Amino acid sequence: MAAKKDTNDNLIAKNRRALHDYEILETFEAGIELTGTEVRSLRENHCQLTDCFCLVRGGELWLNNVHIAPYSHGSIFNGDPDRKRKLLLHKRQIRYLQEKSQEKGLAIVPLKMYFSKNGLVKVEVALARGKKLYDKRASMKERDSRRDIERAMKEHQRA
Repeated sequence: MAAKKDTNDNLIAKNRRALHDYEILETFEAGIELTGTEVRSLRENHCQLTDCFCLVRGGELWLNNVHIAPYSHGSIFNGDPDRKRKLLLHKRQIRYLQEKSQEKGLAIVPLKMYFSKNGLVKVEVALARGKKLYDKRASMKERDSRRDIERAMKEHQRA
């Protein structure tokens, strides 16, 4: 009997900076329009999600500033590694994201890119609010205290 695959096994790239800079309000799973050599490059884990963002233009959601390195065995069919890529969502979800992103302080940011169970490339997109400096400090303090508590619990269980 085969073990269930963890989503981390299929993870291509994660946008850690977005989790640090933004407070996540809602998440959506979106498909992405790619060429064949881009998918092959993603299978080799050649993707960078830092400093990328999403914009709604003409009723479509576009992923900007994502870098997918050219496929190592590709030829002239390798596309531009920094081109804009269309994200695939339902129209009502795109309209909802557009309305929310026009509110002050809200942005649409990609959190991670991964392969779904049937081998399709998916992008987890989030509606997020930018954190202030004191919010970042508070979340870092909370994370450190949680880590200290877990260490103490682990040491207590050993004894």
